[in-house]
Amino acid sequence: MERIKVGIVGCGGIANGKHLPAIKRNGNIEIVAFCDLKAERAEEAKKNYGTEDARVYTDYTELLKEDLTAVYVLTPNKSHAAISIAAMKSGKHVMCEKPMAKTYAEAKQMVDTAKETNKILTIGYQNRYRADATYLKRACENGDLGDIYYAKAHAVRRRAVPTWGVFLNEEEQGGGPLIDIGTHALDLTLWMMDNYVPESVTGSVFRKLADQKEQGNAFGEWNPEEFTVEDSAFGFIKMKNGATIVLESSWALNTLEVDEAKTSLCGTKAGADMKEGLRINRVQYNKQTVEKPDLNSGGVAFYQGEGQKETDVEQRIFYHAITKGSELVVKPEQAMVVTRILEAIYESANTGKTVYFNE
Repeated sequence: MERIKVGIVGCGGIANGKHLPAIKRNGNIEIVAFCDLKAERAEEAKKNYGTEDARVYTDYTELLKEDLTAVYVLTPNKSHAAISIAAMKSGKHVMCEKPMAKTYAEAKQMVDTAKETNKILTIGYQNRYRADATYLKRACENGDLGDIYYAKAHAVRRRAVPTWGVFLNEEEQGGGPLIDIGTHALDLTLWMMDNYVPESVTGSVFRKLADQKEQGNAFGEWNPEEFTVEDSAFGFIKMKNGATIVLESSWALNTLEVDEAKTSLCGTKAGADMKEGLRINRVQYNKQTVEKPDLNSGGVAFYQGEGQKETDVEQRIFYHAITKGSELVVKPEQAMVVTRILEAIYESANTGKTVYFNE
């Protein structure tokens, strides 16, 4: 197998919790350069995941001078676009963490740059590679659900506000739960529907619980003064073909209906949800039925071998796209639409008006 050399920009939580372990398990990707604003984090990442002679930087422009095949952009949302664009212009393929960018304009620049440079650009929506998601995608592609005209994108936590890093910083992240976890749920939903042409978006954004002293937070207490983003956000999305999506997202919400990175779909032939495992509901022989596929037996697309995780599949697809020219599963044009809709929800909430797309 061909080995490729890559660099990592951003050595924080998402790097250590997701990408670096998966790259190591892949075995064909060598990390020869690390960059982080905090040199000690880059040094620690090198120690745990790098080659013996890997270099460490605090300036990503210096890392981009290296002879690398690809760069992983694992920084706060604010810098996703700038680093990704610079990396592609320097001749590197790019794996960028979600969300693609803070704004639609930045995301479009990324897509345009990928086309101009003929470099691979993909976004870290790894939930597509879960067993339930790949099974449901096959069902949708096969037409089992018929015309999917109504869907819900679920990203609801009861009290699980992230208290580390810059998650609570609007300037660095561009928002709170909507742009953090709502982005995964919306990506799954659009992908299942295979519909990326929105007509209008109406949004509501709330910061109602952030100042409370009795927080009951799963990750420990947050500092209300640092909590500059929303604690919940909701969107009503109408597609040009008339299909409708309701997006719900929260880090803190007084609810027992908790679901994250899940979708519910309603079609003309059947419906599906991920509420209690994957469930497909339909009428068969004039009776209402519910099917629950056994996802532990056999393999589905992308998902083969014991111990395989969706993050391993994500790395394998990126690697094969680079070395074999295989087709990407997460295409940047799709991720750009996700960013466009999220931005519109924030805009609608801010203006109190529905956002319409003219193109």
